[in-house]
Amino acid sequence: MSMFQIFNVAGSAVSAQSQRLNVVASNLANAETVAGPDGQAYKARQVVFQTALMGAGNDPASAGVRVSTISEDQTPGRRVHDPKHPKADAEGYVTYSNVNTVEEMVNMISASRSYQNNIEVMSTAKSLLLKTLQLGQS
Repeated sequence: MSMFQIFNVAGSAVSAQSQRLNVVASNLANAETVAGPDGQAYKARQVVFQTALMGAGNDPASAGVRVSTISEDQTPGRRVHDPKHPKADAEGYVTYSNVNTVEEMVNMISASRSYQNNIEVMSTAKSLLLKTLQLGQS
């Protein structure tokens, strides 16, 4: 694998984790929302990653990652009995989103650390390339 290919692989991971962080932020922002005018509550979204070959050939050493899909969690939303709430149904229940804030915080920490690690990979590769250039100047 070329030293320059490292930037493509790590860059694909940074891009994928950035999308994951955006989805987590959206989920957390909608964690306490109730059913909208259509009667449906917000459904948590999850990012699905897929291997992406980087460069020519089918060299598995130069495989990166990309976001394949963003899927909706189909588990039912949390129902709370609150007959005085303006969004309560005929039985007096309010349907909230199915976002699990603890799960989303774990996803956020995981995505953030992965993002940081890949930035560090690119920084190290840059440093090694600069050192290699300096060797040629001596």
